[in-house]
Amino acid sequence: MLRNFIKLTARRLIRQKGFTFINILGLTVGLSSCILIGLFIADELGYDNFQANGNRIVRLVMEFGAPGRSSTVAYTGTKPGPQFKRSFPEVREFVRFAKYTRSVGAGDKNFKESEFIYADTPLLSVFSFPLLSGDPKTLASPQHLFISRRSALKYFGSTDVVGKTLRIDYTKDYTIGGVLQDPPGNSQIQFDFVANFAELPQAAEENWFNANWFTYLLLNDPKNAPALEQRINAYTQTPAVKQQAELKGNEYLSYHLEPLHRVHLYSAYEGLEPNGSVTTIYILLAIGLLILVVACFNYTNLTIAQSANRTGEIGIRKVLGAARGQLFSQFAGESLLLTFVSLVLALAVSIALLPSFDQLTGKQLLARDILQPGTLVPIFAAAGAIGFLAGAYPALLLSGTKLITILRSGFRLAGRNTGLRQTLIVVQFVISLFLIISTVVILQQMSFIRNKDLGYNRDHVLVIPYSWRDMAQYNALRTAMGGLPGVRQITGSSSVPTSVGWTDMLSTDNGNGPIRFPVNCIPADLNFVRTMDMQLIAGADLTMADLPANRPINADSSRTLSFIINETAAKKIGWSPEQALGKTITRYNQNGVVRGVVKDFHFASMHQPIGPILIYADTGEIHCLLLRLGGTPLPAVIDRLQATWKQYIAVRPFEYHFLDEDFNNLYLAEQRTATIFTLFSTLAILLACLGLFGLAAISTVQRTKEIGIRKVLGADLLNICLLISRSFLGMVLLAIVIASPLAWLATDKWLQGFAYRIPVHAWVFPLAGIGVVALAFATVSYHALRAAGMNPAKSLKTE
Repeated sequence: MLRNFIKLTARRLIRQKGFTFINILGLTVGLSSCILIGLFIADELGYDNFQANGNRIVRLVMEFGAPGRSSTVAYTGTKPGPQFKRSFPEVREFVRFAKYTRSVGAGDKNFKESEFIYADTPLLSVFSFPLLSGDPKTLASPQHLFISRRSALKYFGSTDVVGKTLRIDYTKDYTIGGVLQDPPGNSQIQFDFVANFAELPQAAEENWFNANWFTYLLLNDPKNAPALEQRINAYTQTPAVKQQAELKGNEYLSYHLEPLHRVHLYSAYEGLEPNGSVTTIYILLAIGLLILVVACFNYTNLTIAQSANRTGEIGIRKVLGAARGQLFSQFAGESLLLTFVSLVLALAVSIALLPSFDQLTGKQLLARDILQPGTLVPIFAAAGAIGFLAGAYPALLLSGTKLITILRSGFRLAGRNTGLRQTLIVVQFVISLFLIISTVVILQQMSFIRNKDLGYNRDHVLVIPYSWRDMAQYNALRTAMGGLPGVRQITGSSSVPTSVGWTDMLSTDNGNGPIRFPVNCIPADLNFVRTMDMQLIAGADLTMADLPANRPINADSSRTLSFIINETAAKKIGWSPEQALGKTITRYNQNGVVRGVVKDFHFASMHQPIGPILIYADTGEIHCLLLRLGGTPLPAVIDRLQATWKQYIAVRPFEYHFLDEDFNNLYLAEQRTATIFTLFSTLAILLACLGLFGLAAISTVQRTKEIGIRKVLGADLLNICLLISRSFLGMVLLAIVIASPLAWLATDKWLQGFAYRIPVHAWVFPLAGIGVVALAFATVSYHALRAAGMNPAKSLKTE
């Protein structure tokens, strides 16, 4: 029985090659899209699920400032973790983290390692990172570290490395105390090397601020988290804590407890690893489902439209005694068989596209993630449900046809169910237009970001990472590099201007009383403003006299520094740029005089409004060299810079990148979103047009005789094309009317996430509509032109 069913179904599918191809292609595209998107979503939703204590771990987020002018960051000082453990019995343990890039060497191997973290000794009792070998207590030993399995293989070719030595930053030897299992890709804590937090000089003193660390707490009971947060914030407002934190007046310091499992998708604050976004999850889920809906509607629509061709088959089966249930099983079975074939192809396509998908999303998904039973079972179950639902209505319609109807007037299902088919077509094009309009708006916003005036010139700026251990060679190296052909300007700074993380408190008196607020800081060398091509709107740039060592010593042995602030800082204080010049402000207990005011520039992503920033001369905090290049071929300049570097710093490799790369990294998520929308909106419109192509073919065949009669009566080519196209184009126009407000609402909400954004331009909607109408007309006209070119005698000879 089953064999006979498969044979008959295969014959019919082969006999109707064109429609079989359209259906299989549509379902394959839809299913493979859902498989890949499903893998991504499952990976994101599974972040940190492997942590045994995950529901008891929270991350501290610090908020500080005064009412109306506060800042919130995921960094904390060194004090909150140990102090909260001492003060609150709800806190069982704490772990502080810091992450750095270190040079790591073993024998003749030496690499820059960006996954080098420092953590408190309870790391392995709080977090579930399996120790493959070694003693967990050795992390507390001075100059000991843990190493990941992949790093052990990388440096030693074996995991039997406990007791061996690694040289860190060319100067300090660490003994390997244990080998840890590589952390899963969906962990917010990634590492290759783990050293004790106590090895950091800053760990020696507990400080409420000095906020450069990530602190996690292990609670005894997660239900106590809300009450604990209230108790902590009441505690930080006590006079003792305010005095320790040097809070004045109405200034405050408070903490929020973020559950570990909500950090990656829901937190607005970056941590050890870049956060994801639950909005991205919703967007991808919607896109995958919409693509699948388009494919399923294609199948349903084409099956209904083709039903007239099965009139004889249904009549004969009913005459021979076939029951409705048998006919339903036949037609539903055909749908399931077609879906199964499409699913096999979709799995093959998904595996083949997985490397490209990983590159697009930044994931590390493997073929085994698809082929494991936990993934295949839901995929096959979902495919079965899709196949049944997509074929259920046509099967019910075909199996429910009465024999008397077939014998009396023939089966005219297509004519009696045009409302359903038209609805499905409209929905398909609503989905396609929604994705197209959204894609256009996203691409416009990305173009706006790329072309917006940042307040500095990021082009042709080379960034060379620099270590504080090499400060003795800094001045000589800077002078030597600055004199090379092709180097137009050179300076140094604590960070690149695309992303400034250093935060301090600024205080001053604006004439109406004291004022204090958080400010981002850039300790930099001279020539920073000129190298970055920033615009001074008042005052002057820093000079040699403004270096700390050249400033006069005050009576209290301090030195009054020189500061450059931006427009926002001056405005927040209540000064105009000209009024700010010569005024005294205080940064972290250091007094300084405002020498200049620079035009606002973007030192974070455009999701955030430009905040106050302070630039001051300090070559003791240089972490990178910034060189503006030009006038000489780039390879020659790089070769000269590398040779010069080796003359002064032979022990460290020469590394560099361009400032453009740092800028682009700020918008990786948006760039991926734009690529995803472009890809899937293209797929959606192609699938919709493919379905329209098939429906137009069926409609043309069913109206062959009508077209022949109209030609005999004098209809020309244009009349025939309009006859076939009119109803389809009307449905597309209705789809435009429905899709436009939906797309406007969705894109406007997405744009609200940017402090600097474009408006949703009205011309996008008619332009997208015209494009889709033109594409739909071209799709339908192919069959219309073929029908119009036929000899009327052939189409009428059977009448």
